[in-house]
Amino acid sequence: MPMIKIWLWSIASVVIVSLISLIGLSTFGIKTETLKKFLIYMLAFSAGALFGDAFIHLIPGIVKKQGSFGLFPSISLLSGIVLFFIVEKFIHWQHCHIPVSKEHIHPFTYMNLVGDGVHNFIDGLIIAGSYLVNLQIGIATTLAVVFHEIPKEMGVFGVLVHGGFSRGKALALNFLTALIAVSGTIIALLIGSEVADITTSILLPIAAGGFIYIAGADLIPELHKETASHSSPQVAASLLQLLAFVSGIGVMALLLLLE
Repeated sequence: MPMIKIWLWSIASVVIVSLISLIGLSTFGIKTETLKKFLIYMLAFSAGALFGDAFIHLIPGIVKKQGSFGLFPSISLLSGIVLFFIVEKFIHWQHCHIPVSKEHIHPFTYMNLVGDGVHNFIDGLIIAGSYLVNLQIGIATTLAVVFHEIPKEMGVFGVLVHGGFSRGKALALNFLTALIAVSGTIIALLIGSEVADITTSILLPIAAGGFIYIAGADLIPELHKETASHSSPQVAASLLQLLAFVSGIGVMALLLLLE
């Protein structure tokens, strides 16, 4: 396929994928109070989806490409966790001197944007890399990413709103973060065949480590804050959170059918 067509197909595909980040528009017809009650379950779903993405897709992808999960991928995975710990510490230093309010956004929202941005960049690399092989693989990969993005972007939007952003700002930030995928696509097309080695060796482990950190260190503790007592309503809420959490993992597992 001529290079100009590869560029056109790749850019068009990644823009379509980025538009999925606007899925939060579907919540604009929902009353604020109703949305607030639902957000904690979106948070639980997002935590499950992040764990599922890391353990079901990203880490197995590293093992498949490299043949084994040796010391370097392990160090890269740990580096991702350490990197996101450092980023969160910096965000805390900058933003945690006053309580959460409309003027002050909870740090875990910024963490989620960083993690989502890294993941979107990788998606852009993968989409372009697949079109460099052939058109059929490019289209198939794009469809897989589309189905993968729908639950992820729902979760990201829920995290941003729960953390203090208005729906409008959450939607805009989610879309801008999604557009990072375009830069990944352009870089992949420029460097060509080397993109697979860079993605597998460095970016996938860092993204996996980041997702594990965000889900375990930020989102799950946030869920526990909402169900601190042992009253019957809180027990019911905990069970619903568990259902949403497992559903997030389950959706990521079902996406294996697309591979």
